Amino acid sequence: MKHLTILILLVFLSFSGYPADKGKIEVPLRFDRYYNLAEVEEALRALNQAFPKLTKLDVVGKSEEGREIFALTINNPDTGKELDKPGVYVDGNIHGNEIQAGEVCLYYANMLLTNYGENEQITKAVDKNAHYIIPVVNVDGRYYFFEEGNTPSTNRSIRVPYDDDGDGLFDEDGPNDLDGDGNITQMRIKDPHGQWKADPEDPRVMVRVKPGEKGEYTLLGYEGIDNDGDGRLNEDAEGYLDPNRNWGSSWMPPYVQRGAGDFPLSGVGLKAIADYIAARPNIIVGYAFHNMGGMWLRAPADKSIRLDPSDIAAYDVVGNEALKMTPGYVYHASHDLYSTYGDFTTHLYFINGILGFVGELFMRDQETFRNEDDKTAATASAGRGTSTERNRELLAFNDYLTQGELYKDWEKFDHPQFGEIEIGGWVKMSSRLPHPFMLPDLVHRNASVVLHSAQHTPEIEMEVYDVKKLDGNLNRVRIRLENKNGLPAMTAHAFKTKLYEMDRLMVNGAKVVAGGKITDKYFEKVSYKEKKPEIQFLALPGYGVVEYEFLIEGKGNVTFSFESQKAKNVKTSVKL
Repeated sequence: MKHLTILILLVFLSFSGYPADKGKIEVPLRFDRYYNLAEVEEALRALNQAFPKLTKLDVVGKSEEGREIFALTINNPDTGKELDKPGVYVDGNIHGNEIQAGEVCLYYANMLLTNYGENEQITKAVDKNAHYIIPVVNVDGRYYFFEEGNTPSTNRSIRVPYDDDGDGLFDEDGPNDLDGDGNITQMRIKDPHGQWKADPEDPRVMVRVKPGEKGEYTLLGYEGIDNDGDGRLNEDAEGYLDPNRNWGSSWMPPYVQRGAGDFPLSGVGLKAIADYIAARPNIIVGYAFHNMGGMWLRAPADKSIRLDPSDIAAYDVVGNEALKMTPGYVYHASHDLYSTYGDFTTHLYFINGILGFVGELFMRDQETFRNEDDKTAATASAGRGTSTERNRELLAFNDYLTQGELYKDWEKFDHPQFGEIEIGGWVKMSSRLPHPFMLPDLVHRNASVVLHSAQHTPEIEMEVYDVKKLDGNLNRVRIRLENKNGLPAMTAHAFKTKLYEMDRLMVNGAKVVAGGKITDKYFEKVSYKEKKPEIQFLALPGYGVVEYEFLIEGKGNVTFSFESQKAKNVKTSVKL
């Protein structure tokens, strides 16, 4: 009996995505496995304890069920305060079932810290930038995804009670883990008049019968019972507040946007994260990692919105290179898929002036079992259920490359309402998640894209390139500002709408008689500012160069300073 108990436990651990022997979490972290919520928190504490000088661990806020949301800040205090540097924001697992998104965030933190002082690129990125990392946004969803039976898609939303079926009850009829194996798979019942039969080549695959052909099974859907007695199964599961439809920009009510919630940022954890980001105005680029599709998506998500071409060019600096770093991905605006409202990256762009990206991670067509010249399965590789050939291939992938961990064979079960049925199919850690053997490549490639954007955060150089003595006590001084990198010091939208305190070039130490932007240095055309010429407001785009002219009265040391929320301030001086 003792040996049988151990065997059952090992089977459960395999199907639920846990290694049988996890061991203590140590730095450097491992990425050949998935971390449950408690282990994510332990991993963050381990990084913080291993690198106390470079890191700070904060509780951003709490979830609807009181779980803490953690953020790790990585900053080298020897090179400046975090708010004085360009900020890079990274989060994941905004949907509770999107587990690998949290792993990318952990990997990015682990990569920066364990390679600091050893790798030149990473050392520079840590010294130059402040990095803000929230691995798990939807902490309740991740907790339940690991701890309870789930399909690959359940426990996705924020767990705010919602009456999905309009019967006046809340969350009363979700899926049930009938066989207690930690997964919610499919049910089928033998039925000679059913529309399905077992595939002759692989009886695990269900294929539709042809007209006039005798059936074998009726598919009943995911494991469950009719909890509320309304003749339906699993129609009112946990929640539904979509954490990527509840943000403050372009929000629409639920009759327009499903899952939007009662009002923007009604999700208490989301509100805490919004406040956290707002308190860090130095952030210029942000990432929200999701689980599947192989895509880099930029704002906006609403087709009615158009971005300034200068900002699209800044997005493209990262997006076009990201395609080369993540083979098979595509890059485009979110609305090129379909319009959504109240999404996170649109909020980042329009509320915070942050260039926000969504990283959709796993590509299911990487689950292959075919000869290189076999095009049959390849043409049907969009995902499970698209063709019998593709399903056979995916089962072969499961058998030969994951040693059977992704699929549960059909087994008989005595259902309280249907009688004898069979339960089987793809387990919760399949379909939308890469098997752990595929995880290291995925997290490294995507974290490298974040690092690439950190390397492109604004880096401003300023020089006095011309001083000319004019009549009397007057001097003409010309200043050049250059952004050496691809991301702007301030987005064009933020500058045009005066979204926050604008970037500025200021003159101190002497009286400025006139000053303005040089519009044509060869014909000496200058657009002089009418009032307060000693303060010039500007937006310096990626790889941009701007020049200013000042007519200054007097002698002595004159200081020129560039100040920005999202770029490091610079200063220079000249003696007149």
